[in-house]
This record gives sequence, C-alpha cells and structure tokens, in this order.
Amino acid sequence: MFPAMFGERMLDDFFNEHMMPAFGRNAQTGMRNAEYLMKTDVRQTEQTYELDIELPGFKKEEVGIELDKGCLTIRAAKVQQDEAEGTCGRYLRRERFSGACSRSFYVGEVLEPEDVSARFEDGILKITFPRVPEKKQPEKKTVAIA
Repeated sequence: MFPAMFGERMLDDFFNEHMMPAFGRNAQTGMRNAEYLMKTDVRQTEQTYELDIELPGFKKEEVGIELDKGCLTIRAAKVQQDEAEGTCGRYLRRERFSGACSRSFYVGEVLEPEDVSARFEDGILKITFPRVPEKKQPEKKTVAIA
C-alpha cells in the first residue's frame, strides 16, 4: 500500500512518463488520460433523448456540433496560450488540456439539424433531440390455399 501523497496512479505515472513515454500519452491529443474527456450521460424520456456531455474548461465558442448522415458529432478544441516565460515563471508540469477531442453518436438518418437543440452551461453541453418512432414490422398475412 502506498501513502496517500502518491495518489492511486503513482506507478502508472512513473512508468508512463519515465520508462515508456510513448504509451502514456494519447497519440491524437498528446495528453495523458484523454480518454476521460467528454464523459457523457444519455437519458431517454417519453419523447426525447438527452445527452449531458462534460466539457470542463471549454468555452461555448470552442465547442461545435455537426449532424451528418445520421451521425451527431461533438467537437471541442482548446489552444493553450503561452505566456512569456520571464513574467509568470516557468511551468514545471502542465496538466490542463490543450488540443482537440470529439465524440460521435449515431442518432438516425431521419433527424434534421433543426430538430436538435443544445445549450452550454457550467461546463456541461446539454443536447436534446426527439425520439423517432420505431418502424413497425409489417404483419405477416397468410393467404388461404384453395
């Protein structure tokens, strides 16, 4: 058992950063633990589906939603601003996200962009769209043989 000051991922951090640097970072974003971004809750109500997507640290202007061929894609991009080293000091470690991430959900090809509503508040993107009624399977009808 490790003391609490090391945290529960001490060995992960050690091996990822020092022993195998290529494996500890997400190749697309360059950030460790990028898989934990955009955590999403999907809720179904009587008439709608609702998605609550966590985007902490992002502004509304940095988030985009696209609907194409039944695929709802949410993209978020953050550019890290470098300050002059002399004025604020030198960073020894940066853990805040800088880069782009996206998630896609298949929602059906019947939806149009005007059917989808979204709002962004307190770091959570809330998307709502109507449930499309399932197509009924045609009933089998038998034919009498004479």
